[in-house]
Amino acid sequence: MKLQASPWIVSPKSLALFRRSLVCFKPYWRLLVLGAISMGVVAGCLAGAAVLVQPALDNIFINKDARSLVLIPFAYVLLIVVKGVFQYLQNWAMKSAGLKVLEDLRNELFSRLICLPMKFFEEHQVGMLMSRIINDVLMLRMSMPALVMIVRQILTMIGLVAVVFWRDWRLAIWAVLVMPAAIFPFVYFSRKLRKYSRRNQSKLADISTVLQEVFSGIRVVKAFASEPSEASRFHLENNRLVRIAVKEVVASELSSRIMELIGAVGVALVIWYGGYKVISGESTPGAFFSFITALLMLYEPVKKLSDANSDLQQALAGAERVFEVLDSKELLVERGGAVGFEPPLRSLRFEDVSFAYEGAVALALEHIDLDIRAGERVALVGPSGAGKTTLVNLVPRFYDPQTGRILLNGRPLVDYDLASLRRAMGLVSQDTFLFNASVAENVAYGQAQVDPEAVEQACRAAFAHSFVMELPEGYDTVIGERGVKLSGGQKQRLTIARALLKNPPLLILDEATSALDTESERVVQLALENLMRDRTSIVIAHRLSTVLSSDRILVMDRGRVVASGPHAALLESCQLYARLYALQFQEDPRHAVCGA
Repeated sequence: MKLQASPWIVSPKSLALFRRSLVCFKPYWRLLVLGAISMGVVAGCLAGAAVLVQPALDNIFINKDARSLVLIPFAYVLLIVVKGVFQYLQNWAMKSAGLKVLEDLRNELFSRLICLPMKFFEEHQVGMLMSRIINDVLMLRMSMPALVMIVRQILTMIGLVAVVFWRDWRLAIWAVLVMPAAIFPFVYFSRKLRKYSRRNQSKLADISTVLQEVFSGIRVVKAFASEPSEASRFHLENNRLVRIAVKEVVASELSSRIMELIGAVGVALVIWYGGYKVISGESTPGAFFSFITALLMLYEPVKKLSDANSDLQQALAGAERVFEVLDSKELLVERGGAVGFEPPLRSLRFEDVSFAYEGAVALALEHIDLDIRAGERVALVGPSGAGKTTLVNLVPRFYDPQTGRILLNGRPLVDYDLASLRRAMGLVSQDTFLFNASVAENVAYGQAQVDPEAVEQACRAAFAHSFVMELPEGYDTVIGERGVKLSGGQKQRLTIARALLKNPPLLILDEATSALDTESERVVQLALENLMRDRTSIVIAHRLSTVLSSDRILVMDRGRVVASGPHAALLESCQLYARLYALQFQEDPRHAVCGA
């Protein structure tokens, strides 16, 4: 076994990680100083309690001194009071600092994660991200209290060692002969504790992922009567977590028991040698019992070091996962330019734009050249996988093209700061997302404040006012997670109202009516007409009936724009468009060649 490989404090990697953790506590150094001072006083009080044993035994019980009978109990009570006050201050200061660091780290981690690009969220599971913010940060908070415990026990040990050497240095040598052996549990079991803690945190993230998936998709689970299989999947993950936790407990308990055994050997040696000195008259019973008391108190902090070390390893395991995100040079937050977008929107231009998703072999978009003029309504149609959604996702810079560029008002998108760029765009998709908040708060999402009159006006234009007023509390009704208390058409109309209130110069509709029934689609389409009026719009349509009146229809296939023009012209000139039209309207396709 190589000592330098240990993940305990002697390891350079652990030292660096621990120093990084301590930086988080720097803003609260006053609390740490108070805790450190209190810690020193507590350690001194414990040593003082051991010192009082000799006069108590010799003066009171052997010499029967009446004055000592009054002073020593009073001194002991005073010592305990002082110890209690400063131990309270120590725990309050350190735990308060830990809670404040917990708040800071969660804020910093959430702020970092939410500003990462879309690609990051596509590659990482939501449950894992939740575990990083909740569980891992909670573990890291334990680093300072664990350090406090270690330092406190070390100070206590120093004070008690001073007492035992002051009482009888020869006897003390017998006592400390076994102390080097107590280092072994730290070195050996620390490696195991860190490994199990790391696995434990990872498995907690897996369980969070399972729970998030199942509860988010509970409708699908029930529709397929998959409750038993999902329960079995959870039981399996939970069992793995428990098995890891049991191994962690075994390592921690073995460490404590071995240290206890080492302490027992030391005490046995002291009793043998100290008893011999009392019997031979070289020492008094009071001196011996004062010594043995200090020794027993000395081995107690040694055992507590094992528990503190276990907490510290868990904290460092959490710290590894937290700082993996905070300090990663690969996880770069989204960056925009320095120019703020100022309406009106005059033009949007794609110049030879190509894009491929990471890891994909084929291009999702290939050599796209496109001009969209102010006030124009442009529709994108084509089979699934043609690249329609990918194209519109480039406009708010959810992704950036690998080649080519996109110009807004003649300026590249990358020159605009992201906030002003995205505020200039309204996005309504088939995947409606509403928050577990009131109707008014959902419609006014992203606004500086909720203006009831503006919210109502937007809802009227979106044909949502009537059903909102039928809700139990009207605009103050909380609609549940993802708007679960509303129908599909109602949710879609609220997202349209949200876009109306935002009043963006550019509107992007991504198959906004494809998931609705015919009646709901008719109402939503009326709301969309209000939304698109006097506004530049890009419309992705699954149902061609919704885009027949567009100024221009772009036909896409395999990442390319293969045809462009009004509906009537495309029926004559584009076989693909004619076939799509015929499939939906049950007409014979026109046999013509698509223009590239």
